[in-house]
Amino acid sequence: MADTEGTIHLERYTQDARQVVAGAQQVADERQHQEVTTLHLLYRLLERDRGVGEVFRRAGADPNETLQLADAALRKLPKSPGAVAYVSPRLLDLLGRAERESTRDKAPSVGVEHLLHALAQEIRGPAGEILSSFGIGPGAFRPHVSVLEAAARESSAGPAPSGEPGQASLYVRDLVADGRQGKFDPVIGRDLEARRLLQILERRNKNHPFIIGEAGVGKSALIRGLAERIARGDVPSNLAGAHLYELDTGALVAGAKLRGEIEQRLKVLVDKLRADPTAESILVVEDFDALFGQGVTGAGVGELLKPLLSRGEIRIIATSTPEGIRKINERDSSILRRFSTVTLEAPGIAQATEILRGITTKYEEHHRVRVGESAIAAAVVLAKRYISDRALPDTAVDLLDETSARKRVEVDGIPADLDLLSRRADSLRAQIAALADDEDRLSVQTRGRLEKELAEIEPRAQEMRTRVASRQGVVAAIQAIRKELADAQAALKIAQRDRVFARIGELEHVTIPEISRRLNAAEEAAQREGVAASSNTVEEADVAATLNDWTGIPVAKMLEGEAEKLLKMEERLAQRVVGQDEAGRAISRAVRRGRVGLRDPGKPIGSFLFLGPSGVGKTELAKALAEFLFDDEQAMTRLDMSEFMERHMAQRLIGAPPGYADSEQGGFLTEAARRRPYSVLLFDEVEKAHADVFNLLLQILDDGRLTDGRGRTADFSNTVVIMTSNIGSKRILETDGRLWDSEDGREAIRDVLLEELREFFRPEFLNRIDDIVVFKALSKEDLRGIVDIQLRRLEHLLTDKEIKLSLSDGAKGRLVDLGYDPSLGARPLKRAITRELQNPLAEELLAGGYKPGQVVQVDVKEGRFSFTKA
Repeated sequence: MADTEGTIHLERYTQDARQVVAGAQQVADERQHQEVTTLHLLYRLLERDRGVGEVFRRAGADPNETLQLADAALRKLPKSPGAVAYVSPRLLDLLGRAERESTRDKAPSVGVEHLLHALAQEIRGPAGEILSSFGIGPGAFRPHVSVLEAAARESSAGPAPSGEPGQASLYVRDLVADGRQGKFDPVIGRDLEARRLLQILERRNKNHPFIIGEAGVGKSALIRGLAERIARGDVPSNLAGAHLYELDTGALVAGAKLRGEIEQRLKVLVDKLRADPTAESILVVEDFDALFGQGVTGAGVGELLKPLLSRGEIRIIATSTPEGIRKINERDSSILRRFSTVTLEAPGIAQATEILRGITTKYEEHHRVRVGESAIAAAVVLAKRYISDRALPDTAVDLLDETSARKRVEVDGIPADLDLLSRRADSLRAQIAALADDEDRLSVQTRGRLEKELAEIEPRAQEMRTRVASRQGVVAAIQAIRKELADAQAALKIAQRDRVFARIGELEHVTIPEISRRLNAAEEAAQREGVAASSNTVEEADVAATLNDWTGIPVAKMLEGEAEKLLKMEERLAQRVVGQDEAGRAISRAVRRGRVGLRDPGKPIGSFLFLGPSGVGKTELAKALAEFLFDDEQAMTRLDMSEFMERHMAQRLIGAPPGYADSEQGGFLTEAARRRPYSVLLFDEVEKAHADVFNLLLQILDDGRLTDGRGRTADFSNTVVIMTSNIGSKRILETDGRLWDSEDGREAIRDVLLEELREFFRPEFLNRIDDIVVFKALSKEDLRGIVDIQLRRLEHLLTDKEIKLSLSDGAKGRLVDLGYDPSLGARPLKRAITRELQNPLAEELLAGGYKPGQVVQVDVKEGRFSFTKA
């Protein structure tokens, strides 16, 4: 069974048992362990098939939980990179026990059941501890091993095992046969690439095309276009009868546990295709890099393919991305020299629009909607602008497909407004039923509020249901008549082809005119019912709404209805940020430029450096901007630069490279831009950041993109970049307030501050910022406006208590006096409100001094705040 050096001999073992033992060796190699132990054997047995799992389950051990425990124990074993794993003495003892078990059973060879019996006798070590935790001991598996025989019979009744010719057909699909059935969309705008593909296939040497392109550019579509051309016979005579067999890479790799299993499957497949005398066979391998797996897997694939490619006995068309090419180069760079590459670039806006226009008919037939030209143009432009993880035309096709499905659901199903009303009504009924038996005051009040809302919703929902039912009936009638007309026109074409003149006359002069008359009458009735003929037409606004659902980007706000809101942006920002009108105007101008497209599309919407003393509203303006743009204050990524003062912390913005700790997590900054590509980025107190952070900011401000530690690109072209700094605060506080009232005065202040900035920031950094916005110190008049804003927030907090707050002008003036400190901005005012109003209110509420419905009036008497109930 084993010699003194720990080499095992498995001549007496069945094929399944040999695979289990070899699989344990593979687990040790993949995990870089120095020994192959009984724990590796336990892990491989459980991973092997459902028969072993059923044996464990019947013996009282959950197989999934046991597998997880074995995996956790394997993770704790020490690693020895580069070492060749040897069989441990404990595993040799186990194999010896398995051989004795087979002798006891008088079996001709050692099977999986004997390995299980020997494993159950393991009472020490990690494997023994795991089995003991489930109460499994010697002989525990013996009553249940018959399950293995049943599983073996079931598998033998299924497909032929890998390595037999019958299995090869499971891994391929004939694309030419699919092309003859018209399953593929037309390929538009790729004529040069298609011709190059034919030229490479006709070469004497290196006649294997390798199509390289980013995800979504149309690699698969190009191959399917070739399949259609072969099906039509629109190819050179050498390819006229060729078959394009697409390899299912996932099925080929799935379940391969042993070394060489993938290569064996691939060899059987290639031998079968090569031996087919009926026609030329071309193997299509999409995502070619998937054949080159991790660890030792994949090295043999290159060795198998290289002589095959060199001899040219079978031609291969492969596809991959640039990232996949790098992966193949790392594993086996010589294999790429056997191919001839075809680089597929993403189409431009005009070409992508033509592609979409050409395939729109297929989507109209599938969804039974009409797609307008404006929708096609919008799908391409918006996909190019806002979806950065994939390339055109795939993103635009996906966008148009889901928009058409959305329109179909809207026309044929329940409209979104009615659906929301119905769901809300159901929710209200459930809440009212839960409160039905509660008689305390709060429950009664809540139930009354919910019943009032339900009484308002139900009539509206019923009216909408009536309209929808009427509309659906009209739409169904129109669609049925249109189908009848299309069938009649198709029948006319067949009759004209077959020259059945009597049938032609009947269709032309009787049937089709009658159907057309009924269709016109139905469309007129639809207009009387309020169902517009364009109700099933996909338009630009529908595409924008779908993109909004995908990304959270308020693309619909870019349409005409948002213009008025954008023109009044300064007023909206001033409602939240008091005393900083110039800052609000600078931000508003940049956002309006970005919304109408009058900016460099590769750079952020706007980049600003906010200068000013602490507490004057720099961060608050950034929050107000996020709320204005996205109706959500949380649509802002705030990075406190005091956390990135060290060089190693700056690396966390883009993430660690592959192989380093936390490399899978990505960077703070790049992941934030990837999750919310249309957002506000706030770099607070930027002067505290390390110099490396400024290098990253330079790239964002100049190119609008950043590459993270894993080589992925994050797009910042739809962000507003705001940096705050306290540099120059002392100069701002010392400035005469009258200078802020004129444009010349403000420019003079900016010039003085720019000198200080040049002493701290590099010129290339300042040169890339769109605008330096200076925040002035807050006056008492400004604080008076801030008091009202803070009091509204306090009243909102008291809403649940049903208590209202009323402050006299004297009380508000007193708060301004207590909170006025030019060097600290509005923060002392917030502390004054907390100290003088919120603390006394909290104490009185806890003591039960205020009742629901009361109004608390606050005034100042003898320099102290007084509270009276009304």
